[in-house]
Amino acid sequence: MPRFVILRHELPGSQRGGVHWDFMLEQGEMLRTWALHEEPGAGAEIRAEVLADHRALYLDYEGPISGDWGTVFRWDKGQYDVLRSTPESVVVELRGDRLTGTAALRAETVGSHRWIFEFSKCAAADG
Repeated sequence: MPRFVILRHELPGSQRGGVHWDFMLEQGEMLRTWALHEEPGAGAEIRAEVLADHRALYLDYEGPISGDWGTVFRWDKGQYDVLRSTPESVVVELRGDRLTGTAALRAETVGSHRWIFEFSKCAAADG
């Protein structure tokens, strides 16, 4: 089952305000990656930016990034299932330590690097 990770990325002086969250989905040996401009949470639409694929080592890494790219800290991790994937949208079911529910990403326009991230929390099971 594929894994995901969300890293809090502290990057002083960046265009993203110094802190953003890297949302990464394992796809083979690479991680499909988006930079979220706010901390993920239920019910909010969060601006996101599609980034180049990252190496799978970030699934387990915390610490400084070479080349003065700041420092990352693991905010959440877990497994996911793909519910839908097209070039303009991705919907996944997350089972993480913090987030359990449906995450949806959609491009603002076809071919855009600007996306929107939305998370819907799983309803608690009865009993």
